Amino acid sequence: MKKLILLFALVTLTVVTSTSQTLYSTKSGTITFYSKAALEDISAKNTEVESKFAPASGQVVFTLLIQGFKFPNQLMEDHFNENYLESGKYPKSTFKGSVTNIQEVNFGKDGKYPVKVKGSLTIHGVTNDVETDGIIEIKDGKPTAKTTFNILLKDYNIGGSMIGTKIAKTIAITIDCKYE
Repeated sequence: MKKLILLFALVTLTVVTSTSQTLYSTKSGTITFYSKAALEDISAKNTEVESKFAPASGQVVFTLLIQGFKFPNQLMEDHFNENYLESGKYPKSTFKGSVTNIQEVNFGKDGKYPVKVKGSLTIHGVTNDVETDGIIEIKDGKPTAKTTFNILLKDYNIGGSMIGTKIAKTIAITIDCKYE
């Protein structure tokens, strides 16, 4: 009888532990950026963003290859990779942080939940702390994370002769990741 009780307790503990340590991930998240400048608007999209999200702790990580950004024309893409982001030297960008109010998200109920995200963003070999508001949408038990925030190119040592004329000094970044 004691063995049966011990086995039941062990199985229960395993089930509780495995459900509380759910890890969502995606390899097809989307990050876009947009530059609105006087001479020209520039936008690009990367649909190969890898991300992991641990709802128990709120921890979230994003990783993307800079060369994964696709532009409306090849010349823009070449200039972006060679002259501005130097993707040969700095091939990827990362974000490591957490949802600071994760307890306000009900993963058992479909809906949209406002969240606050705080962490470290690395672009062009430079890491800065960022904070932004976002939305976690729960649909059929799966989360989707969405946010838009701005960065200053100078904060990431991104320079070039066209910044301020053809390229805005501030870039809007939009994240949309549906997790499985």
